[in-house]
Amino acid sequence: MHQRSSQAAFSLLLPVYAGDDPGFLRLAFESSVQGQSLRPAEAVIVQDGPVPDALAREIERIGAESPIPVNVVLLPENRGLTDALNAGLAACAQPVVARMDADDVSLPGRFERQWALLQQGFDLVGTGMVEFEHDPDRPASTRVPPVGSERIREHARTHNPFNHPTMMYRLDALDRVGRYQPFGKMEDYWLGIRLIDDGARVENIADPLLAYRVGSGAFARRGGWVEARTEWRLQRELLRMGFVTRGQYLRNVVMKGVYRLMPASVKRVLFRGLIGRGLPGDRTAG
Repeated sequence: MHQRSSQAAFSLLLPVYAGDDPGFLRLAFESSVQGQSLRPAEAVIVQDGPVPDALAREIERIGAESPIPVNVVLLPENRGLTDALNAGLAACAQPVVARMDADDVSLPGRFERQWALLQQGFDLVGTGMVEFEHDPDRPASTRVPPVGSERIREHARTHNPFNHPTMMYRLDALDRVGRYQPFGKMEDYWLGIRLIDDGARVENIADPLLAYRVGSGAFARRGGWVEARTEWRLQRELLRMGFVTRGQYLRNVVMKGVYRLMPASVKRVLFRGLIGRGLPGDRTAG
């Protein structure tokens, strides 16, 4: 079927849960549909468990007023991001899926640029992003991902090479590795590793094409014993599959452990001052 020049054969996947803000959701959706030079063919909104009335009304309004078809997947109870994303992927009618969170903002031209690379044969394309606290036009830092397959693979041995909310990927590539799998708050890092290890063609666009909303507790959530244990478990898996050497494994265990157990105030300074200027950290969705 012939596609209009402003629309392409990909689905927008947008999970929502009780803690999301209706106004933020509206901005996230409109920036990813009406605000794009290349629109998705459909949107799949996954409602992960019961939500407040105001948020339910916003989801209903979006479905009624959207210029593209909207499929709302209702999960009876909150099952977490991994299950919500897999439920959404199962409902996507298109072969390509673009990720979006309910409180972020897609910048104009995002999908057009990612789609162009997917048409060249890539299986996964991420982008850079800016982080903001209140106003997306006043970013606090920029997350620049590695570009090129070799740099991405090398970077993946120590950090997540992809900004999860920016991902656009082919469903068949995800099918080959089992889609999302539970891994604490690192399900996106684990997915990226498995895709790279499977031989998927991956790429990043260095330019920031998404604005990521950082809450006041973001740096606290990046740390603690739970996150440290998840990090160590991930490193054991990377060693087991031969993705890292034993020396790299030991270095990662020490450095990641120190970072995860740092006070949030110290972590904020290091992240914003060092990582945030040009190297992607290990941002995980949650």
